[in-house]
Amino acid sequence: MFRRIVPCLLLIFFMASGASTRSGRDADLERALGSIAPDNLQADIKILSSDEFEGRGPSTIGEKKTLRFLKDRFEKLGLRPGNGASYFQEIPLTEILSRPVADLTVSGGNATSRLRYRDEYVASTMRAVEHSGLDGSEMVFVGYGVVAPEWGWNDYEGVDVRGKTVVMLINDPGFATGNPGLFNGRAMTYYGRWTYKYEEAARQGAAGALIVHETEPAAYPWGVVTNSFTGPQMSFTTADRNMSRAAVEGWLTIDAARAIFRQAGRDFDELKAGAARRDFTAVPLGLRASVSLENSIRNVSSSNVLALLPGGERKDECVIYMAHWDHLGIDTARTGDRIFNGALDNATGVAGLLELAEAFMKLEKRPSRSVLFVSVTCEEQGLLGSEYYAEHPVFPLDRTVAALNMDAMNIYGPMKDITVIGLGNSDLDDYLVDAAGTQGRVVRPDPQPEQGFFFRSDHFSLARRGVPVLYAGGGMDHAVHGPEWTRAQRDKYTAENYHKPSDEFDPAWDLSGAVDDLRLLLMVGYRLAGESTFPEWKDGSDFKAAREKYMRP
Repeated sequence: MFRRIVPCLLLIFFMASGASTRSGRDADLERALGSIAPDNLQADIKILSSDEFEGRGPSTIGEKKTLRFLKDRFEKLGLRPGNGASYFQEIPLTEILSRPVADLTVSGGNATSRLRYRDEYVASTMRAVEHSGLDGSEMVFVGYGVVAPEWGWNDYEGVDVRGKTVVMLINDPGFATGNPGLFNGRAMTYYGRWTYKYEEAARQGAAGALIVHETEPAAYPWGVVTNSFTGPQMSFTTADRNMSRAAVEGWLTIDAARAIFRQAGRDFDELKAGAARRDFTAVPLGLRASVSLENSIRNVSSSNVLALLPGGERKDECVIYMAHWDHLGIDTARTGDRIFNGALDNATGVAGLLELAEAFMKLEKRPSRSVLFVSVTCEEQGLLGSEYYAEHPVFPLDRTVAALNMDAMNIYGPMKDITVIGLGNSDLDDYLVDAAGTQGRVVRPDPQPEQGFFFRSDHFSLARRGVPVLYAGGGMDHAVHGPEWTRAQRDKYTAENYHKPSDEFDPAWDLSGAVDDLRLLLMVGYRLAGESTFPEWKDGSDFKAAREKYMRP
């Protein structure tokens, strides 16, 4: 069994480290910390989110420019290629652009409804075929579309949905009830994610899978759905051309769902309330769905970017820093501004990755463990880049010490706290607590766990395979304006800029808080890279068993 780090010993180390830094005995680390500066961050964010980079869409000209920029920067810093002789890890993908031939029609209940594409529904397919669709497919309401044996929950029990279209709610029953003993209460589980719901619908043999969108449980407005799910969709290239997936995957607006349920003689809100109870059973709606999709299919590739700082005596072990470089590219169907620049999401994280890489290169004494800087692709397509790396790691997972992820850095200025998404999962929390103390800051949990951020960024791909991860950044208690102001700023970004062309660099951003966060992440990674022990998942973590299966004694 690998040895657990004792938190009190960590605290002693950091107290000693802080004292030695102040007295000049740890000038090496101090020099590295001092190299992280707002001006450097700003310069890289402006470049990566400029119109010239065309929204950094995977397998586009924007990707080529992004990869070239990152390779050049890593190379100039003196970092070695991270994937053998290459800075790139190429990923074969299938890209499908689905276009509905006509409206989605719902017949039954002595009526026929026609739902307008984008305004009332979106639909696409992951099947690599030229034509896909539904032709009079029976519709069944399956609650949250969850099969969770550990919770004694099965929304598909007693119903055969093969060849049918399932309609389901976003998030999970815990969110609806707030019961902390049910699916972690308001904190979303993976069962609440759209990715899981489509996966489970496919396992059940459904022909169609439609998720009802609601802003609060989804954590984003309908505009994010239309911007994210109407352009080219990417998936791994499979031998069966993804024919095991549902023929149609899509979303319905809440208003469209209510109208459909009324057509079926059902009350949506009543059925929604029932779906959060253990005695829920699936409800056939007596309706049939039809839609036809024409699909443009391309075999494409995209690349993760990997740069390596080789370690010393433990160079076969590595600490990973990661941030996704991709965004949504260009939407040619739009008028006006068509470029999704992705400045906050996630040019800020990539700029932070470059800052950390440069900071490590300022160290005169290289750490004993290797440090791998990974900028992954296709996060916006369902974490495909990090999934690929987790399946094809450069360092074996049992030699991967930890992964520290950056996705949307703090643009609001200094904070009294720092947020950890998934606080309480691993020993890495203790590392950050001790590091944050050197800045007089406290570590707090995600204030909005119902939004499921832990499952929405690239660290999750490694976490689910047992690698301890840290996804930290920002904070809610602004040093000047306080927490209510911070929440208002973040809510405003989600409503107005998230996954929209308006996510552009703003010279008014205060990046001093991002610098504070990066310095903390540097301290944590520096500690990890200098140790011989491995951090562990805490007892009760969903990921502990996966790690223990392959770790060496």
